[in-house]
Amino acid sequence: MIFMSSKKYTLTSTPLEPGTILLYPITTEKAISMIEFSNQLTFVVNPKANKVQIKEEIEKLFKVKVGRINTKIMPKGQKHAYIKLKEGKADDIASALKIV
Repeated sequence: MIFMSSKKYTLTSTPLEPGTILLYPITTEKAISMIEFSNQLTFVVNPKANKVQIKEEIEKLFKVKVGRINTKIMPKGQKHAYIKLKEGKADDIASALKIV
């Protein structure tokens, strides 16, 4: 039996200051290989940031188009964002950030 509620749910996000969403890039071997082979960047982000906020921040800072974003909360409480680029090269962004 399915019960339907008359309430409409809306997605509300916590407003975050621009510049406080992306904390720092991850520079492990796996992250570097993702940059080279799958055009994907990996960042530690603010735990309160959602995918839409992360996408807007990446597109505004680096002038690229984002294809998709996956996020993961790590056991230590950090939130990792895996950003697949639709247009633009992750190599260019990595060299600008001096991680490659």
